Amino acid sequence: MDPASINWLAVLVATVMTFLLGGVWYGPLFGKLWQRHMGLSDAQLKQSVGRTFALAFVLALVSAVNLAFFLGPSATLGFGVGAGAATGIGFVATSLGVTYAFGRRPLVLALVDLGYHAVAFTMMGALLGSWH
Repeated sequence: MDPASINWLAVLVATVMTFLLGGVWYGPLFGKLWQRHMGLSDAQLKQSVGRTFALAFVLALVSAVNLAFFLGPSATLGFGVGAGAATGIGFVATSLGVTYAFGRRPLVLALVDLGYHAVAFTMMGALLGSWH
């Protein structure tokens, strides 16, 4: 696929949207629950927070670029939602689920993390599919 056919502004907005969703998801919605099941103290979360956020943003950007290339330049809202959900649930959540199962991670932690990726990719697909 030709990089010129990608709506790079939509990719950037999808990246920011995903990053902001993470702030809400792992903040007021499920932050304390996630923190408790990860076994992290407030002090541990504050360590290297800038580097963690920068890495999260870069990885969200890579995900958005990848999804935009997959969707192609003529995607629709419906295809974007379907492909985003299939990616988030069918690839990311199931792959992480296997890792969490073998790592004996608590089910509630898996649901928080897998749920985030399912919602994030669905939203990203909706935005990328509808913004031409």
